[in-house]
Formats: sequence, C-alpha cells, structure tokens
Amino acid sequence: MSAELPAVRTAQARVSARIGAIAESATLAVDAKAKALKAAGRPVIGFGAGEPDFPTPDYIVAAAIEAARQPKFHRYSPAAGLPELKAAIAAKTLRDSGYAVDPAQVLVTNGGKQAVYQSFATLLDPGDEVLVPTPFWTTYPEAIRLAGGVPVEVFAGPEQGYLVTVEQLEAATTERTKVLLFVSPSNPTGAVYSPEQTREIGQWAAAKGLWVITDEIYEHLTYDGVPFTSIATAVPELGDRVVILNGVAKTYAMTGWRVGWMVGPADVIKAATNLQSHATSNVSNISQMAALAAVAGPLTAVDEMKVAFDRRRKAMVAGLNAIEGIDCPTPHGAFYAYADVRGLLGKELGGIRPATSAELAALILDKVEVAVVPGEAFGPSGYIRLSYALGDADLAEGVARLQEFLGTAK
Repeated sequence: MSAELPAVRTAQARVSARIGAIAESATLAVDAKAKALKAAGRPVIGFGAGEPDFPTPDYIVAAAIEAARQPKFHRYSPAAGLPELKAAIAAKTLRDSGYAVDPAQVLVTNGGKQAVYQSFATLLDPGDEVLVPTPFWTTYPEAIRLAGGVPVEVFAGPEQGYLVTVEQLEAATTERTKVLLFVSPSNPTGAVYSPEQTREIGQWAAAKGLWVITDEIYEHLTYDGVPFTSIATAVPELGDRVVILNGVAKTYAMTGWRVGWMVGPADVIKAATNLQSHATSNVSNISQMAALAAVAGPLTAVDEMKVAFDRRRKAMVAGLNAIEGIDCPTPHGAFYAYADVRGLLGKELGGIRPATSAELAALILDKVEVAVVPGEAFGPSGYIRLSYALGDADLAEGVARLQEFLGTAK
C-alpha cells in the first residue's frame, strides 16, 4: 500500500481548490487578446480596458524621477505607506468626499485591487454574505470568495438605470449578511446614485447594522451636472462601519503606477496593514511619491480628460443606439457604456446565431476585429461593456464597424 502513495499524490490536484476556483479577470483577458492581435498586425479596436489613453501628467512623472534619485526611497518604508502620502490622502478625502479622517486611518496599497481584497479579507469570516449590486466589476465577487465570503448578486437592469433599490437589497438580506458593497460611479455601467438614493441606501444599511465598503475611484468622473456623493459623508449614521476604497489610477491616468488605498476605522486599517505586511509590504516608494504629487496637486488633469471623455461618451451612446437590437442607457459617470444586446441574441450574424453575449463578443472580435467585454464578466448574459477611454478616431472606427456588422442582424 505504501508503494502506491506517490502515485496517489501525483493524481491529486496540483492547484488548490481555493485558487483554482478563481476566474481570470475578463476585462484584462479581453485587453490582452486585443493587444496580442494588434502585435500580430491585426487592426483591432479595443473597447475592453478601463484605462485613460492620456499620459500621466508631467509634474507627477517629475516627482517620481526626483524620488528615484533620493537614496532614502531605495529602502523599505512602512508597510502602511509613507507618512507624508497618508497625510495627503487624509486631506484629499476631506477635500473631495467631505470625510474627515486621521492619517492613521489610511492604508496605501498596491493598486485599488489590493485595497478591495484586503477590505473583504479583513471584514469577512467564512460564510459571511456581501450584497453586490449587479452588474458588478469583475474582481469584486472573486475577492469576496477568496476572502471566504459569499457574494449575493442584486441585479438592476437598464429599465432602472442599473441602480438597485432598498427594496431589492432588503429582499436579498439574510442573517449572514455582513457587508454592503456600494459603487458610484459604477464600473461597468457608468451609473451614478443621486444624493437622495445614496442616503436612502446608506440609512438602510446603518439601520441593519451592516458594514459598507464604498469604492470611490471614479469620484471625479461624472457628467451632465450629476454630482458624486460619498455615502460615508451622506450617512453619518454609519459611524465607524464604513471603508472607503480609492486610488490614483483613473483620476490621474496612472493605471500602471499601482497606488490605491483604504480609508476606515483604525482597528480595521491596523488589521489590514498586518495582512499587507506579510503579503507585499510597502508599495514602491517611487510610485508613492508620484501619488503624493497627484493627490496634493490640482485636479486640472482630470478636468481636461473629462472634456474628452464626455465627447466620446456622447458619440458612443449615439452610435450604439443607432443599431437596431441595442439599447444603451446614457452613463453619467466613469468611462464605460453598458449596452443591452438581448435584442441581437438568436439573430443571424455572419452565418451564426449567438445565444449569449459571450458568443456575440467572440463573434464581433472574429468578424470585425472589435474587442468588447461580455456581460457574463459582470453578471447576467445579454450585455456588453465598452470603454470610451480611447482615442476619438479609434472610437469612431470601432463604432462604425459595429454598426456595419450588427446592422445586418436578421
């Protein structure tokens, strides 16, 4: 019997069930495929990646170069972040969200994704449930599951502007519910909750004794006079049961610099810092100093980007809604359009009848070399997400290809 043990061990799974169950990031997968096809000489238009096409502002780059010259930044620094950056983030949070915090309540992370995971890992015990307004950013459910929690999808379709209601949240709540995830402006839909809706949902969560994790990374990207409302400020009744997630990636075109943060109660931040001290330790000091220049500086760069995003937003929505079978609500935030393509499913396109949005997205990439992300990455099938954070010429060309191809559906 003992002679057979090596063979038995060889037959066991090589990857743990916990990690093996994680799905690849659909948005990054689509972007990687589009870039690979481009590298092979294919004229692919990529609507997949959620990153501004603008360069990082010069003064931020200059701050990084200066930091790289200073030997003190060549060494380890505190796992929770450079003290001067934490102080600047606290000041920025007060400036932009109206929420006063001490620098000790800030944890600087390796991008927003680390802040997302560490927040759930710090708050959740096995089996705890998280209410996830759906459509959701593809990483949220995976981070919740990896932390031992259970994501509970609460779906709001285009007929309600992709905005969930208190009634829907109440119906999804059980005795295991511990956290409400709140995202406004939203990735993937671009939906923005009004101040009144934000207060209503926050007051409901406070009355239930729930934690609220609010992702505010698109706070500066709203349009049509629609305001950003921080649930932490709008609902003081939440007290110390709220965690704010943010970062420099979207506001300052710094996706590759990898600087995000958590803001929350001191005990939660201390626990998350302990986790980070073992997982990654400090964020690159050079990136931290670049982030310091960003958050302590003016918002001129994002104001300039917003002009372009707004123009592209209008062009994309108009172009998509010109296609029979597509309904695309006008997004009021972020830089995504979330189009309802259920009217195209089952129709013949290029000799094929796609039954799901995943099949439709694959067909579009194959036939007209336009990369979009299918709704399955964000919740139910029947939708596609398109980022308009790309150049005007590419956007126009991509939408024209979609109109030409999808307009043949029958």
